[in-house]
Amino acid sequence: MILTLTINPALDRIITADRLVFEDRGYILDRSEAAGGRGINASQVIHSFGGKTAALLTAGGAAGARIEKLLTALGFPYDAVHVRAESRTNLTISDKFGLTVKLNERGLPLEASELEEIKKKVEARLPKTQWLMICGSIQPGVPPHYYCEIIEMAKSHGVNTLLDTDGAAMQQALEAKPTVIMQNQHEAERLLSRALITRGQCLEAVDVMQGMGPECVILSLGARGAIGSSPEGVFEALPPRIEALSPIGAGDALVAAFAWSMEKKKSFSEALRWGVATGTAAAKLPGMAFPTFADSRAVYKQVELRKAR
Repeated sequence: MILTLTINPALDRIITADRLVFEDRGYILDRSEAAGGRGINASQVIHSFGGKTAALLTAGGAAGARIEKLLTALGFPYDAVHVRAESRTNLTISDKFGLTVKLNERGLPLEASELEEIKKKVEARLPKTQWLMICGSIQPGVPPHYYCEIIEMAKSHGVNTLLDTDGAAMQQALEAKPTVIMQNQHEAERLLSRALITRGQCLEAVDVMQGMGPECVILSLGARGAIGSSPEGVFEALPPRIEALSPIGAGDALVAAFAWSMEKKKSFSEALRWGVATGTAAAKLPGMAFPTFADSRAVYKQVELRKAR
């Protein structure tokens, strides 16, 4: 089983417009709502691939109740820690040409007792879990080392961990040496305090991040694919050229397919290839839609995998 943890989920409000332009009007073509958050998105992809997954999250207020209602329709089990603070609401606006603007609330602080309840629920599920995916931001006021504590708890149960977060939460959690970390280009630049422009700089960045503690590193580079480093070696997965309609959620699809593949005992390089294929397939879809297994398999055949060294 793959357990996903999203302590700062969101009610995603998604608007599709005919065009996004400055100083002129656009017209709304469609609007929808979805249960959002990196871990929830990952569980959705894993479930669509036929994998066994469960999502653990927080939910508070009217937005939290709406998130739970939307989750129920997705078909995989979830467990919500009910908190006093209202869950956040995020807004995504995209047009038919693929231009996207995403505006996220930061979220509201959690109480110490609520943070302990989250840890208890995670620990209760660890005996039946092979991979724990710790995904997304933490709310203001949550101790930056919180993810570090959860990784250490998972390791004590022999559970692999995949960490997909940013900022201080990532920096602190590296001390616990997660199995895999995932960073997109902007997140890696913030983590390392350097620009990543050339292929050489990206390869060096992967080495530096791996030296910070994790066993494996995935650096997602959008349309340029991804670089992954593991004890097997350093690999590049290069996607085919596509007409991207919305890149939002592509990174979540990438890590979901990667974890699904690793849970099936595939090699790191093959898991990276599946991840890039699924992220690419997601970018071809409008709004916050996620690809089916068939969609991803079609792209998988076109992803070039090569060993960087």
